[in-house]
Amino acid sequence: MIATYNLGFCQLDIYDDYTLAVMNEGITVSPEHNDVFLKVVEKHFQNKAFVYISNRINSYSVNPAIYLETAKIKNLVGFAVVSKDPKQKMQTKVEKTFFGKEFRQFDTIEEALQWKEEIMRREID
Repeated sequence: MIATYNLGFCQLDIYDDYTLAVMNEGITVSPEHNDVFLKVVEKHFQNKAFVYISNRINSYSVNPAIYLETAKIKNLVGFAVVSKDPKQKMQTKVEKTFFGKEFRQFDTIEEALQWKEEIMRREID
């Protein structure tokens, strides 16, 4: 791990080619959160491809409009949601329609990391 940030609405861990986010219980993730996220991304991933992994261990809401802005991050090549909760799986299907880039749901972080490796290999090729 390169760095950890407590952004007030989530904990964001930064790795070489991905971020791992755990949102705080009860929040609503909205487009305004992108501004904070962008500052971290610009610091650690300037001109470097990366994947965002959301570990959904807490209960919270997502305003799907956030994905319209998040998808504009040029070097963000994929978005993974990790959750075994059936409600989260349904929500992920809705969220995916707003994103326009690689977007997948997984039961475990290990599965998400394997997928991240596949995406990063394609970016290199």
